[in-house]
Amino acid sequence: MPLSGVVTPLESQVGGHPGVLASEDGSLLIKPALEHEVAFYHSLSTNPDFAPLRPFVPKFYGTLRLEGQVDNSAPAGEQGGPLVVVDTFADTHSIVLENLSHRFLKPNILDIKLGTVLYDDEATPEKRARMEKTARDTTSFETGVRLTGFQVYDLVTGKVVNTPKAYGKSIKAADLPDGIARFFPIAPEAPPPETNAPATVTIAVPGNEPSQGTGLPADILEPILESLREDIAEIRDALAEVHMRMVGGSLLVIYEADLERAREGLHWLEEGGDEEDEDEDEDEADENGSKQPVGPPYIVKLIDFAHTKIVPGAGPDEGVLKGVDTVLSLLHGRIEQVKAAAASSKE
Repeated sequence: MPLSGVVTPLESQVGGHPGVLASEDGSLLIKPALEHEVAFYHSLSTNPDFAPLRPFVPKFYGTLRLEGQVDNSAPAGEQGGPLVVVDTFADTHSIVLENLSHRFLKPNILDIKLGTVLYDDEATPEKRARMEKTARDTTSFETGVRLTGFQVYDLVTGKVVNTPKAYGKSIKAADLPDGIARFFPIAPEAPPPETNAPATVTIAVPGNEPSQGTGLPADILEPILESLREDIAEIRDALAEVHMRMVGGSLLVIYEADLERAREGLHWLEEGGDEEDEDEDEDEADENGSKQPVGPPYIVKLIDFAHTKIVPGAGPDEGVLKGVDTVLSLLHGRIEQVKAAAASSKE
């Protein structure tokens, strides 16, 4: 994939540190990265200990520095060609990844921070104490998850409603089902009116939230949730195979808010669509200047590996597995709510 022209701040960022950029066509992300995260992505394709995770991580195209000349001597990721530029003003690299939201027309995006431990072995005693307190004061220690942030399209207003980190830090474990329901709203029976309003952003302040989108109909939302749960169960199986510690890592969940696009994606899924074939179709569509081809109505990947390392013989990260189990339980609960809502509407 080429990287040329202007780069701009990523508008759909819901978690993580600021500074993530997008390529001019929106297909690539350029994320400032510490040495450990750069090393993780390079070792992902070569270290067999990481092999179970490969299908569940965004495509990596190399490292980048934002000014200078292309450096073809730098190692390139298995999934992309060399894309390293020698910088003239900084010592840090950026990693170049696929933009997972690029294939969606109206992406609803949720960042779920995983793990009960929020510090790594290199943390100072002061930072360790601070992170332990943060884990206990939020949902991280008890459940292994924190809703870092999310955005949901409101199809009535044409706006993106962005719920910031403050919400996820303020809620308790008992509030997590409500957070999941906010991210997966059910459409009202009457369809929303058409709007040509620009996709502006509204910030949702806890306690004074605007409408959290019109949602998808239950007959579309339920199978998406069911399939999403299956994929996350596969991610859990992969995590259980890897002897590693992942501090600060997340599950990134994206699904289509546009009704017709979601319906097409669900049909693609039911017909046994393959993401590798969809990726090939997307490359061909880009070359021909046509619109994005139909693909899955959602995607889920593991992201953020600045503090991830292999620990041979130490077993999987139990705090991260606990978090994934919590996500699976929350999805199960939401699926039951959607089923109940669908049954009630038929009465």
